[in-house]
Amino acid sequence: MEDRTNRVRKTSSTDNNHLPQRITAIIFIIIEVILAFRLVLKLLGANAESAFVKFIYGVSQVFVGVFQGIFSDASTEGLETTAVFEPGTVIAMIVVAIIAWIVMKLIATNKRSKVEKEEVIEEENDDIK
Repeated sequence: MEDRTNRVRKTSSTDNNHLPQRITAIIFIIIEVILAFRLVLKLLGANAESAFVKFIYGVSQVFVGVFQGIFSDASTEGLETTAVFEPGTVIAMIVVAIIAWIVMKLIATNKRSKVEKEEVIEEENDDIK
């Protein structure tokens, strides 16, 4: 006697590749760290002639330049250095963080697409009774 049974097998797959999210997060983290370095170096009155300080100021100027002049910088004279508080740097850090959050949400929304597939499998049972 030959019986045929149908089974339905459902499979679902989600795209677990998080590489675009990780790369995006790393880029925004690097930008935030550079801006934080700029803020601290300015607050501590770092020597602007130092190679590292020049590098940080040069790279971060791209992000801070847009926001400079919104508020006045505050400075204090010390014995050897001048400490400067740049509100533009803080605003740039906040804006970059908001942009990072929006971009990460957009990437996460695109990654949530789920594909479901149904297969009908026919099996033959040869049971002799």
